[in-house]
Amino acid sequence: MKNHIKTMNTKSFNRRQFLELNLGAAVAAGVGMSPLFGGSAAAREISDSSRILVVLELSGGNDGLNTVVPYTQDEYYRARPTIGIQPDAVLKLSDDFGLHPNLLGWERLYKDGKMAIVHGCGYPNPNRSHFEAMKFWHTGVPNAPESRGWVGRLADTLIPNEASGVVMNIAKEQSQAVSSTYHPPVVFSDPAAYRLDNDESQTDAFASIMSNRSRSANSNLDFVRRVTSTAADSSEFVRRTCADYRTNSDYGYGSVGTSLRNIAALIEARAGARFYYTNFAGFDTHVSQAPNQAGLFNQVGDAVLAFQADLKNMGREDDVVMLVFTEFGRRVKENASLGTDHGVAGPMYVFGNRVKGGFHGEHPSLSVLDQGDLIMTTDFRSVYGSMIGEWMGVQDVGSVLGGDFAQLSLIS
Repeated sequence: MKNHIKTMNTKSFNRRQFLELNLGAAVAAGVGMSPLFGGSAAAREISDSSRILVVLELSGGNDGLNTVVPYTQDEYYRARPTIGIQPDAVLKLSDDFGLHPNLLGWERLYKDGKMAIVHGCGYPNPNRSHFEAMKFWHTGVPNAPESRGWVGRLADTLIPNEASGVVMNIAKEQSQAVSSTYHPPVVFSDPAAYRLDNDESQTDAFASIMSNRSRSANSNLDFVRRVTSTAADSSEFVRRTCADYRTNSDYGYGSVGTSLRNIAALIEARAGARFYYTNFAGFDTHVSQAPNQAGLFNQVGDAVLAFQADLKNMGREDDVVMLVFTEFGRRVKENASLGTDHGVAGPMYVFGNRVKGGFHGEHPSLSVLDQGDLIMTTDFRSVYGSMIGEWMGVQDVGSVLGGDFAQLSLIS
C-alpha cells in the first residue's frame, strides 16, 4: 500500500455506481489503513499492557564479517587483505570480536547490556537470490510455499480476531513478512503524504455516503462507510503524531533514522500497534564495500541508539525489543572490485532493555568453508522462535513457525 490511497477515476456517477466502481478500492484502503489508532479501549489496552516487537531489515545482504569483526583470526585478514577492518580500528567487544568502527551507537548499547549478537544465522540449502532469500526470511518457511509472513502469523496467533492497529509497516511497499489473515498492516513511508485521496468528482459521493453512519440494510454501503471512516481517521493520526513528535535524541541522517523516529512517535502516542516493521536498503556491496558500508553504518548506528534513548525517556524501554536481520551474509573472500559477493550465514542482532546482552551461538569457522561460504551454525528460526516465545509470550512457537526450533534464551 502506497502513501496515498486513491479511488478509481470516474467523471460522474450515483451512489450505486460509486459502490460498484469503488468497493475494490475501498477494500484496498481498508487493507492499508484499517486500524483506528487509539480509537477503542481494546487498542489502548493492547498498547498499555503488552510487549512490542520492532523489526529492522537491512536489505541487500549485509556483510556480517565486517560488522562483527573476528579481529584475532588470521584467516579473516588473509581473505580480506584490502577491506578487512584492522584491529586498531575495531570497536572491541571481547577478546575475539568487535564492531565496525562506524557502529559507535551499537558499541554503546552492547556495553550497556542492551545488545545481543547471534552468530552464524542462516537456513539449510541456502539461496543467494535476493528475492528468494528474502521470501524465506519474510515467511520464516524456507523452500516451501507460504503466503503469510512470520510477523503476520504471529499477530494472528497472538490476537486471533480483528483488532485495531496491531501491525504497522513503515516502508514504501508492504513487506510479505507482515501479511496476515486478521491484521492487515498500515503501510506508509512518509507520514505527511499518508492520506485518503479522492478524485474531485467523487467528493460528493463520499460526502453522501458518510453523511449517515448509522447501520443500514445495505451491507456493502456499511462496509464502505466503515473502511472510509477508519482510513481517514488513522491516516490523520499518523500524520499528526509524527509531525508533532519532539525528541532530544539525535537520529542522524538518512531514511532509517526517520523511520525509527516515526516508530518512536507512534509508540509514545500509544498507537496500539504490537508490531512495527521497517527496512533500510543499500547493503548489496559488490563494489567498493568499505566506503559504502561505512556510510550505512553511520546511519543505522546512530538511529538505533537514538531509538533506544527515546524508549527510555518515554518510559517504554521495558516494553520494546528490536530485531535486526539481513537476507544473507557475504562470501569470506573479498572480490576484485573491493567488495564481497552473495554468501550465506551472518549475525542477527537484538536490542532492548530486556535483552540478554552479549554473544550467542557459535561463530562459523573461517577455515572450514562451503565453497567459499561460511557454514551456518544457527537456524534463523531459532531467533524468530525466541522473539515469538520468549518475548511475545506465545507458548506454541511451532504453530507459528511450522516446526520446532530451539529458542536461544535471548530475553531476561
